[in-house]
Amino acid sequence: MKCRREVSGILFSAGAYAFLFVSLLIPGHILSARPVPANEASASPPAIVIGFVGGFIAHDNPVHSEVQLAARLRKEYPAGVDVETFESYRGERAHRKILTLLDTNHDGILTTEEKQNARIIIYGHSWGGAESVILARMLEKDGIPVLLTLQVDSVARPGSNDTTIPVAQAANFYQSNGFVHGNHEIRAADAARTRIIGNIRFDYESSPLKCSQYPWYDRIFVKPHTQIECDPAVWDQVESLIRANLPQGTPGGPSQ
Repeated sequence: MKCRREVSGILFSAGAYAFLFVSLLIPGHILSARPVPANEASASPPAIVIGFVGGFIAHDNPVHSEVQLAARLRKEYPAGVDVETFESYRGERAHRKILTLLDTNHDGILTTEEKQNARIIIYGHSWGGAESVILARMLEKDGIPVLLTLQVDSVARPGSNDTTIPVAQAANFYQSNGFVHGNHEIRAADAARTRIIGNIRFDYESSPLKCSQYPWYDRIFVKPHTQIECDPAVWDQVESLIRANLPQGTPGGPSQ
């Protein structure tokens, strides 16, 4: 940790300069700055909410529900909560961001206390849902707990596993129709440590949802997969679960 002292705009008299000079020469009167222990500079980390968009969508594309949810949370929790969105293939980048946010004394090393102070929520749609679980496993290896993962029509890439969940709580929202559809069931890696809130199925065979802001090819070729992403009933539930795990009384946040 760098400590910088600056003295500017102070006018010393000749006598003051003499006193300073003598003080530096007399044993026991050497002037020095006391280093600040790292733990004195520590503070509680923010609650961290990470959202992953699906496919090859840009992390800040405002059409998508994942990005809209993040924007609402940033607006209503301007302090005490850090909200980030990432592409579905940016799990490593999200991991680095979390480590930086948890390192509250900025010494480049996470202590046991800094790890245990973590309050992390991860959500995502499609490949982003699967990436939520991959990120949770990275953090588990680091000894960093995750409060909650939320998967929306989660689709795993070949060779990956979005089914076995290593976090405190998890919920899975899915639909079963179309060429692309989500994982039907998630389960706890350790039933003593993880509560599966539910595997919640939605059906869009007779749905009026048009998702008109989404690209035409999504609405034609992966229609049900797109409908669950644009369904406000799904994201209301996701948002409610996130808010239930955020700090109460956050400055600027909604009244509790």
